[in-house]
Amino acid sequence: MRAGVKVYAPASVANVACGFDVLGFALEAPGDDIIVRPGKSSGLKIVKITGDQGKLPKQIEKNTAGVAAQRLMEHLGAQDESIEMEIHKKMPFGSGLGSSAASAAGAVVAVNEILGRPLTRRELLPFAVLGEQVADGAYHADNVAPSLLGGLILIRDNQELDFYRIPVPIGLKVLLVYPHIEILTKAARDIISPVVTLENMVKQSGNLAGLITGFFTSNFELIQNSLNDHIIEPQRAKLIPHFSKMKDLLLESGALGCSISGAGPSIFALYNNSSNINHAGLSVQKMLRENNVGSDVYISNINMAGTIKY
Repeated sequence: MRAGVKVYAPASVANVACGFDVLGFALEAPGDDIIVRPGKSSGLKIVKITGDQGKLPKQIEKNTAGVAAQRLMEHLGAQDESIEMEIHKKMPFGSGLGSSAASAAGAVVAVNEILGRPLTRRELLPFAVLGEQVADGAYHADNVAPSLLGGLILIRDNQELDFYRIPVPIGLKVLLVYPHIEILTKAARDIISPVVTLENMVKQSGNLAGLITGFFTSNFELIQNSLNDHIIEPQRAKLIPHFSKMKDLLLESGALGCSISGAGPSIFALYNNSSNINHAGLSVQKMLRENNVGSDVYISNINMAGTIKY
C-alpha cells in the first residue's frame, strides 16, 4: 500500500438544460478534498469530516464517499486493508453542484491510488455511482462521470454506464449562481411528473440533438438555440425563488442559454463572449440581495481534468 494520498474532486453541472440525467460537465471550482492514508485497524474508517456543519455521518454505509470506497475495496478483495479517510467538504449541500457526487468520485480515486492504481478511471465509475446513489436513491452518472473524468459527458444509458465525452468548443465559459437556498435532490425529483406530452418530447429531443451537434461543430448559434428545457425546468423552477428574474438577467447579459444546475437551486449560464460575464454575476447577486437572498457566483471553464491527485 502506498503512503497517504490527497485528491481534489470538482463540482459539476448536471442535465445542461435539455439533457435530464444524461448530460453533465465538470467545473473548476468549488470542489471537495479527500485524503486517505494507511490506518491503524482493519478495514476502511472515516476519521474526519470538515465543512459539513456536522451533517454527514462517519458510518461507511451511510456516507457517499464511504460506500463508493468500500464497494471498490470489496471488488478488489482489499476490504481488510487498513485505510483511514478524511473528507473536506468545500461546497454546500442541496446546491445543485453535485456535492455528493464529488465526494464519491474523490473517494474512489484516492483509494484506487493508495492501493496502487489497479483500475482505470473508466473502471472506477460504477463504484462512484453506487456511492452517490446513497444521496438520492437514483442510479445516474450525470454528476459523477464529469466529476470523476472531467469534461462534458453524455450518458447514453445510466444502467449500463455507457457514456461518451463530448468535445467542448474553445472560448466557452460557465457562470454559475448559487442562491443560499437548500433544495434536496430527492425532493426535486419527487415533484417531476412521469407524464410527458408528445409535443414536449419532440421539442426536447430536437434540443438535445442540436446541443450535442453544436458542441461537436463549435456552432454557438446552434448551442444557443438548443439550450432550452421544455420538460424539467418548468416543474422545478417553482422551487427556486426569483428564478425567472435570474434567468432574464443572464440572458440579457449575452448568455447563450441558462437553466437549472442539477436539482437546483443553482443556475448556470454558458457564454462564448466573456466580456459581460463578471457584470452579469454581480447583477444577479444584487437582485438577490435586494430580495434578502445571499448568493455565491462562480466563473469557470469546463474542467477537462476531473478529479486530480495533489
